[in-house]
Amino acid sequence: MTRPGYRWYLLLAILLLVYLATGLYHSLKPLPEGVSVATPLRTSGEVRFLADYTFLDARGERHSEQAIFDEILGLIAQARRLVVLDMFLINEFAGDAAGAPRRLSGEVTEALLARRREVPGLQAVLITDPFNTLYNGVEAEHLDRLREAGVEVIITDLSRLRDSNPSWSALWRLCCRWFGNSPDGGWLPSPVGPEKVGLRTYLTLLNFNANHRKTLVVDQGDSWVGLVTSGNPHDASSAHDNVALRFSGMAALDLLETERAVARFSGHDFPDTPRPPDSGGSSDGERVQVLTEGAVRDALISSIESAAPGDELRIAVFYLSHRGVVNAIRDAQRRGVELRLLLDPNEDAFGRKKSGIPNRQVALELHAAGVPIRWCDTHGEQCHGKYLLLTRASGEAELILGSANFTRRNLDDYNLETSVRLLADHDSQVIRDAAAWFERYWHNEPERHFSVSYERYADPSRLRYWRYRFMEASGWSTF
Repeated sequence: MTRPGYRWYLLLAILLLVYLATGLYHSLKPLPEGVSVATPLRTSGEVRFLADYTFLDARGERHSEQAIFDEILGLIAQARRLVVLDMFLINEFAGDAAGAPRRLSGEVTEALLARRREVPGLQAVLITDPFNTLYNGVEAEHLDRLREAGVEVIITDLSRLRDSNPSWSALWRLCCRWFGNSPDGGWLPSPVGPEKVGLRTYLTLLNFNANHRKTLVVDQGDSWVGLVTSGNPHDASSAHDNVALRFSGMAALDLLETERAVARFSGHDFPDTPRPPDSGGSSDGERVQVLTEGAVRDALISSIESAAPGDELRIAVFYLSHRGVVNAIRDAQRRGVELRLLLDPNEDAFGRKKSGIPNRQVALELHAAGVPIRWCDTHGEQCHGKYLLLTRASGEAELILGSANFTRRNLDDYNLETSVRLLADHDSQVIRDAAAWFERYWHNEPERHFSVSYERYADPSRLRYWRYRFMEASGWSTF
């Protein structure tokens, strides 16, 4: 005769097995078609490096010089056939708390609306992350206005992605996902503003995954233009330092195909675009390659590992925590590569103070290995670029930039990410501009102060170091 307690143990064992199997499957499951790709290297008719700067003048007053979204707005304003914009954050959340210099979400919204009015036949597509509605926990008036004007607004289906935080996401998939969400009846404070949200917003937020891409594709005359950036049209982010690369030709159509993949697995589509032969190129011989998700990691590590004594490697990034990248940087230092690392101090987040994790902890071990490190001198904003520039003694150069932070979550096929890889001569204009951007931060200028020494934010705490290592490995982190 079966004892009553045995049945309970059996039930608990079955539930535990289902929980573990769910977590394992959704951490390793096949990715949607068209995700985690490296496109062919393409010649490009025009390649330009763009940057947004925030700095202190000699009197200690903060200033911003911006180019990226001015370029995006200009490209939207001339499009006649197609605009596809994929942006992680396009909202007003926390803008007042962060002292936002621009209302970028409104500027981009109005640019799309204006161009649709001017060119009624224009197909406009906005792909974005469900965080902009706090996972259906609040209304998004600007997205509703775009839909009413005929812009196709695609909210990414994040459930199709792998789970970066499986210990929570397995439980969420088994119980909480099915409850959905609603903007009605919120009773908890919003994590980013004055709105009220329900518990289901927080339960979804704890999955810690996102469509983190920041891209634009538009037609320009008979050609196509692509732009990949680290910046969001998010009001509270408008003071951030960011970088971007603008390019044209076949690489822009490759970028378009990576966005079509997101639309398709999110239940939408847009028409195929005729692909002309890959002919011609710039006089400087620049070649562009689009990278998404895990392909970004592979390119970063390959670039660092290929650096030899006599080569110069410059890295600037908002979050650095991926162990493969960290180990590759340390090994490059040992090989005698001329290496410099510029990091955000992880001090500020939209009016709130942060703990410095993970950058200060990674900096601790890299500084001990002899890597020269400086911190961006932030004052409420973030040093938000994701940038690697390798210039070889042979005269060749490689630039990688885009949306992907150098973290497990961003590089190991959990988030959606897009970066772009550029190969060019070291004396080409685009490489000179990218190098000058880094040097400006590293050395400062009499009327523009950008960075401070390693000692300013050095953190020797072993407790916080191992806290970073646990957060990175477990997925219980926002980085």
